[in-house]
Amino acid sequence: MKTLQEWKTLSESLTLRGEAYINGCFQPSLSGETFPCVNPSTEQLLINVASCDQGDVDLAVANAREVFRSGIWSEMAPKARKRVLLRLADLLEKHQDEFALLDTLDMGKSISEMVNIDVPDTIDCFRWTAESVDKVYGEIAPTGHDTLALISREPVGVVAAITPWNYPLMMATWKLAPALAAGNSVILKPSEKSPLSALRLAELATEAGLPDGVLNVLPGFGHTAGKALALHRDVNVLAFTGSSRVAGMLMEYAGQSNMKRVWLEAGGKSPSLIFDDCEDIKKAAATAAAAIFSNQGEVCIACSRVYVQKSIKERFLAELIEAASQYQPADPLDPETRMGPVVDAVQLATVERYISSALEEGGLCVLGGLPKHVPGQGYFVQPTIIDQAHNGMTFVKEEIFGPVLAVCEFETEEEAIALANDSVYGLGASVWTANLSRAHRVSRKLEAGMVWVNTWGEGDSTVPFGGVKASGNGRDKSLHSLEKYTELKTVWIRL
Repeated sequence: MKTLQEWKTLSESLTLRGEAYINGCFQPSLSGETFPCVNPSTEQLLINVASCDQGDVDLAVANAREVFRSGIWSEMAPKARKRVLLRLADLLEKHQDEFALLDTLDMGKSISEMVNIDVPDTIDCFRWTAESVDKVYGEIAPTGHDTLALISREPVGVVAAITPWNYPLMMATWKLAPALAAGNSVILKPSEKSPLSALRLAELATEAGLPDGVLNVLPGFGHTAGKALALHRDVNVLAFTGSSRVAGMLMEYAGQSNMKRVWLEAGGKSPSLIFDDCEDIKKAAATAAAAIFSNQGEVCIACSRVYVQKSIKERFLAELIEAASQYQPADPLDPETRMGPVVDAVQLATVERYISSALEEGGLCVLGGLPKHVPGQGYFVQPTIIDQAHNGMTFVKEEIFGPVLAVCEFETEEEAIALANDSVYGLGASVWTANLSRAHRVSRKLEAGMVWVNTWGEGDSTVPFGGVKASGNGRDKSLHSLEKYTELKTVWIRL
């Protein structure tokens, strides 16, 4: 791992590109409009980025559709597509420090997380998905002896991917890798809060051999570029990661246009259940702290609700406060930093509003508190723990996307399950128990797409990622992700 000074020196040598990437080259938005890309740690301008809208979307979709119909990528043999994507993974590995810096500068993520989590996950996702694509077989249905029914998967056409700002590179890859591997053309709209790594990724994809027009990147706002993509009649699939509110709007836009398929990974308010038969309370507390304070709490699967059994609450809370105290916000370029700034002033105000409401509704702040923002010195928030919380409080019910943890208590297993499921969300959950039967029993009853037992957040490219209820549908990662970007075709032959 490089030192702070080495990262700063390297950051000064970066070449940032802010234009849109359409049909294999950088170009300004057709309107000429731009928006500022700001470093949340210093509040200084990084670069002005092209603000794409309807005209840019129309151009990119037309190019993507044309190249799809040409067959240069969509009809390429899976093994050949695999080779291109593996070259892209190799280029990502070659430029891994550059990508680590881009997201750290762009949205405040700690450089240590980028080096140890985001960039390796991105490389692995491309490699694993590339290797899998030529191992997905069609089917022959068990029909009568005088017929033959062939079932195959085909690419859907043009995929629009709208990705979030909290894991800019990694979350984009979770959609790009399977969509491209399946043979589709893709238009990526990264969040306007963190577009830089996506633009660099597109440039490397061309270098790896991806045909022009197969991957286009349109930076811009949700109400302009995002809405235009969602309403476009020549977009076949819309894949989204972001808030549940926006997810609902995208479903409406799909219905108003061509009924395009919409895959959503939306908000979360995940619970941690700490039972009194937990073998290692210290480890449970440390993991609970990591589950909300890593990446400044800007994590869709963050366990922002902790339910701890009454008999061990005092011990657990003491360990939790000690563990959380290790997450002090600081310069994200410092490898020792575990928590950087939140992404911008809007997010800072959102976190402040929820902390205020928690205190007004009777919560007891046992660590952290309201942020003390100094203009020009970054959007930093202390790790904050609110005790004496309950499910009736606003900050317990709604997703904050910041380093704020609610601590509640329960007495019975049934009560814990009821409290955990009392949410519109259903993304993840964490269960801490030494009882094998309880682990299985509670996991089955929790309304969540992912459950971690005696851990949190673990996974890799082999397992699906996604939720239920207002947390969305469909799954990223694993072979199941290919289902989102392919169509089933049946060919019935009379012999």
